[in-house]
Amino acid sequence: MSKAPTFREIVTSIRKKSLSNVYLLMGDEPYYLDKIVEALEENVIAEEYRDFNSTTFYGAEVKPDIVIGTAQQLPMMSERQLVILKEAQAMQNAKSSLEKFAPYLEHPNPQTILAIVYKGDNLNATSRLMKVASKSGAIVFKSPKLREYQLAAPIKEYCTERKVTIDDRAIEMLGEYIGTSLEALSGAIDKIIIAKGSSSSRIHPEDVAANIGLSKEYNSFELVSAIGSKNHLKAQMVLRYFRQNPKQNPMVVVSSQLFNYFSKIVIAHLTKDKSDTALMAATGTTNAYAFKQLRKSMQLFNFRQAMQAIGAIRDFDARSKGIGSTMNEQGLLSELVFTLFTCTG
Repeated sequence: MSKAPTFREIVTSIRKKSLSNVYLLMGDEPYYLDKIVEALEENVIAEEYRDFNSTTFYGAEVKPDIVIGTAQQLPMMSERQLVILKEAQAMQNAKSSLEKFAPYLEHPNPQTILAIVYKGDNLNATSRLMKVASKSGAIVFKSPKLREYQLAAPIKEYCTERKVTIDDRAIEMLGEYIGTSLEALSGAIDKIIIAKGSSSSRIHPEDVAANIGLSKEYNSFELVSAIGSKNHLKAQMVLRYFRQNPKQNPMVVVSSQLFNYFSKIVIAHLTKDKSDTALMAATGTTNAYAFKQLRKSMQLFNFRQAMQAIGAIRDFDARSKGIGSTMNEQGLLSELVFTLFTCTG
């Protein structure tokens, strides 16, 4: 089985007019899907012929037969036509409706470029449509939602396109402030560039702080992650979000997750066999990414520091329930986070 083309390979081939007759674009990250469609719209049909040979449908407003019928037509005064079905996930019974495109993919019109865009999920690999697409040479592109540690490359690439450079710390801050949506991140970068004007061709951390407000939604899992990796900036962002949305993250849940995490660190330190297999079994950690973070936390918190943290969490839990303290929960949580970052063991 041939390797699926990357986003960059697809866009480059479109710009070079090396085209497939069918593009199936799907996934949770809409940014790449929109960029591929944009490349098709700008490069497939010459501008003077687009009114007659470029047709865009939207899933909520059209049935498969209409799209297929249009794709089967011949272009007018042009060597090809472009037919795009956007928001295919909005069609009635979308996945079953899209199966109707399978016979077309078996014998596509050689003078039509058809693009189907399905956002928010992937089509079933065992469906007839996907099987036919694989055999017919259609371009199939899946766009997964990115994790924070994967953001650096696409952010730098976007900045290069906008003819600016960016500090690594600024990239980290964008991830903390905005989240992992590439569409939101590109919008934030554009906002910074406009605000800076021609004053500089490099984005610095202070530019992010000055121009981008907090928009990401945080939860207790991300607070645990921030503390476990001693990421002070992220921890402060989470605390700020908690203060603004006090009902969304109950303190009993926060203290429970922190207690469980530091208990795993203690167990890991006490486990004689420090191999990955043994530590994963001892701590009950099955996710590879979560285990990588636990390994990092073991380096940042020795056994004594982890035990000190557990004591502080127990004290926080009691005080947040009104035992021996009149401080509000958010104040207690800020105090706990400070203590966890400064454990000396």
